Amino acid sequence: MSNGSNVANLNNSNGVTGATGVAKSIVVATHGHCFDGLCSAVLFTRLMRHLHPGQELRFEYHSSGYGPGQNGVDPKLLVGNENAILDFRFSAHPSLTWYFDHHVSAFPNEGDRETYEAHVARVKGLPPTARRMFHDGGYTSCTKLIADVGASVFGLDPEPTRTLVSWADMIDSAAFPNAEMAVSRHEPVLQLMTVVENKGNDAFLEMMVPRLLEQPLEDVARAPDVATAYEPLRAAHESFIELVRNHAQPMDGVVLVDLTDQVIDVAGKFVTYALYPESQYSVLVTRGKTKCKLSIGYNPWSPVARDHNIASICERHGGGGHPVVGAISLTADQVDRARSLAREIVAELQTPEADLA
Repeated sequence: MSNGSNVANLNNSNGVTGATGVAKSIVVATHGHCFDGLCSAVLFTRLMRHLHPGQELRFEYHSSGYGPGQNGVDPKLLVGNENAILDFRFSAHPSLTWYFDHHVSAFPNEGDRETYEAHVARVKGLPPTARRMFHDGGYTSCTKLIADVGASVFGLDPEPTRTLVSWADMIDSAAFPNAEMAVSRHEPVLQLMTVVENKGNDAFLEMMVPRLLEQPLEDVARAPDVATAYEPLRAAHESFIELVRNHAQPMDGVVLVDLTDQVIDVAGKFVTYALYPESQYSVLVTRGKTKCKLSIGYNPWSPVARDHNIASICERHGGGGHPVVGAISLTADQVDRARSLAREIVAELQTPEADLA
């Protein structure tokens, strides 16, 4: 999956000067512990190298996460010559120079959307390449958004990363042929996805982005170090499936799963849908070391059409996401509140909404 450039120099952090002078520093803050976030960083890195041919580029990657009181990227991280936020909440900080996201809840703070719209208005009438901020809540993955904008606006060849984009889009939109494929994780790429969800911190991004630029996705997914990292996670995932099976409560089309009686920092996706294929929604409550998390989703294989905007529900409680999936974070000591809120949301999902917008 080479982009035709010197991938070995992608993470040169020693400030070595190139033919055009001092290396350009590029800070990339992307959704961490997320396959789409990782792949977005890969696509954006390709785009930057495409836009700066022959120039020494120094990349710094940050894994950004959601949690109680965490509404966005810490502005102190945005110290590059170029600063990008990918697959994550917008920041109105003046140091932000690039933005790509597809979450409908991308603008959590007052003035965020106005700042974004001001940028769009400012470049209106200029060549399309003057635009640097792109938000589209209709996209199924941020990776695909970057790929499409890169090709249509900046002339980036989509072919070298076509497989990567396809997998990222399928994973983030849950467009699997069936829930069993998503849950069993027999495919090496889904095993890599599991490793990313568990280990996708800053150091992991620094190591994995260059690999996915110079090697085909399938080769990286089948690599011995990925297989070694996945093996203990396989056992944990199998145990998680049993936990869901034992704790799930089907409630009139909604499956409530309360796992707050133990500490779980990474919860597998799609398990309730495989166990309850006729269900319409799921509400999963977990307790980790630092937070309680409510994961709410529409079953993409359900025979019943979606009648709620899950992002809107989550936004009312400090969370966010997409119309089909979202999450809410509370502090780790708010277990009772998390359980109570989960039941409130179950009740809401059991009553159809008139407006899905």
